[in-house]
Amino acid sequence: MNSPTQHPIALLAIISLCAALVALAPASADAKRRVETAGKRATEDGDYARRPEIAGFIDEMVARHDFDAASLRTLFGQARRSADVLRLIAPPAAGFRRSWEAYRARFLDPLRVREGLAFWRTHEAALARAQDQWRVPPEIVVAIIGVETIYGRVTGDFRVLDALSTLAFDYPRRAAFFREELEQFLLHAREQQRNPLELRGSFAGAIGLPQFMPGSIRRYAIDFDGDGRIDLQRSPVDAIGSVARFLAEHGWVGGEPTHFDASIAHDAGIAELIEAGIEPRFTIEELAAHGVGSPQAIPPDTLLALVDLPNADAPPSYYLGARNFYVITRYNRSSFYAMAVIELSKALAAGR
Repeated sequence: MNSPTQHPIALLAIISLCAALVALAPASADAKRRVETAGKRATEDGDYARRPEIAGFIDEMVARHDFDAASLRTLFGQARRSADVLRLIAPPAAGFRRSWEAYRARFLDPLRVREGLAFWRTHEAALARAQDQWRVPPEIVVAIIGVETIYGRVTGDFRVLDALSTLAFDYPRRAAFFREELEQFLLHAREQQRNPLELRGSFAGAIGLPQFMPGSIRRYAIDFDGDGRIDLQRSPVDAIGSVARFLAEHGWVGGEPTHFDASIAHDAGIAELIEAGIEPRFTIEELAAHGVGSPQAIPPDTLLALVDLPNADAPPSYYLGARNFYVITRYNRSSFYAMAVIELSKALAAGR
């Protein structure tokens, strides 16, 4: 094989090609910078339609669910990035000390009890029907709606499209989860023939009296008032049925307790129990080997978890969570939340 240097024409071609590549390099770098700058500007302006990851998401929605690409581009052209959403969902500042007593006081207040009793009276028939169908006590359903939105008083005023778009594409920590919820939201809006720009909810994209995420609406919400549509924003009866069904689908056991009081003989062995999480997996006998018991009688085959609720500088509060306690945490994955629902439900039942 001959070397290129032996052929002046070939050598000239190579030199010309190299010169062309050198000339193109700055242009390619400039083009890349222009794309990056445009993407940054689109993020700051909140125009999601110009962002490449949105284009990819739109392609997926077209391929998976037969959406119209042009309509989705128009829709996302009206979506806006929300700095308030990112601020509200951010983790607590360093040094923040959680306090169960402070959290409890927020939700076990006279307003929620008074309004909860009124809500129960107004919707007594629907709550009884839900209990018959799913074996979830009325006070638990009422307490969840009370903790979530004070019985529909505070359902959120963020456009759900803005909230979910912001979290799906500008909150890397949980982007995959919120991207899926954005997908579910668009499907829900299409199924219910609702304008996605008009639906409003929490900063996390939760909707209606029970604050269901779009995926939960599509999986668990029910038309419990029989009007032919699911409406968690305006129908308390749909909300009641949907909450009861959600808990039942996640394993609620009718007639069983949510928790038991805990007694700690010594704290040397409880770290292992706490690290095991709040899904019940220990019998009372196994807990006793770690110095944990209860002043209440607990059936020997009942599975339990040690639930610790920090109280800032004060000692933690401890409980033994049973299956139904864990089920409530499937609604909101917080032991504080579950215990607040339980405490409010007790106050409501006592008020009846």
